[in-house]
Amino acid sequence: MDTIMNRPVLVFLMTFVALWVAAQVGAVLRRKRGQMETEAREDFGVILAAALTLLGLIIGFTFSMAITRYDLRKNYEEAEANAIGTEYVRADLLPAANGEKVRKLLKRYLDQRVLFYRTRDAEELRQVNAKTSDLQNGLWNAVKVPAEASQSAVSALTVAGMNDVLNSQGYTQAAWWNRIPKAAWELMWAIAVCCNFMIGYYVRPADRRWIRLVVMPLIVSISFMLIADIDSPRAGIIRVQPLNLVSLAQSLQ
Repeated sequence: MDTIMNRPVLVFLMTFVALWVAAQVGAVLRRKRGQMETEAREDFGVILAAALTLLGLIIGFTFSMAITRYDLRKNYEEAEANAIGTEYVRADLLPAANGEKVRKLLKRYLDQRVLFYRTRDAEELRQVNAKTSDLQNGLWNAVKVPAEASQSAVSALTVAGMNDVLNSQGYTQAAWWNRIPKAAWELMWAIAVCCNFMIGYYVRPADRRWIRLVVMPLIVSISFMLIADIDSPRAGIIRVQPLNLVSLAQSLQ
């Protein structure tokens, strides 16, 4: 399921085929059972309208969930850049040797954070995470040693700043793991299949009936693809770009 959700184009193809088949099955069943009576057709039309309304509401709600998670990832990228930039300046409060070490480590750490946002390769991502973890240990030790030696308010300030740097990475990772629940996707698919089946069953035979049975699956499939694209932080076209981190890296050169 997670693999499929990380491939928006695959979501589109699978959804379109499933909904088109559901509509065709409904049309075939309608031909076998014959035309509905006027009163039955009106009642069926009310049920179909209610089902389509429910589908639209669920798609809108899920789209809102995806947008909220996208905005959260953007906010944490900005927070990471601010935390790193602040700690880089606070490194001047440390003894010269320690401050220089912290600044060098922060530059290397910043490069890894930019790679985290840009990479799409799973193996490269594992390497980035491993290097990030090592650099975090080095950064913490770089401020812990002078803080233990002096135990002053200035040292406490640099330690607090480094804590913000490390915490911001954790918040970012949590935001990237926070995806639309599988149950929401399954519910959308189930309702969409039912709606397209009913559309196929409801549409009267006509020369251009195939157009009517294609439009709805196409529209819903595009909506699902857009939601999957926004919700996928690494595989989609719509992705969070590390603009603030890149800008910070350029200013520190």
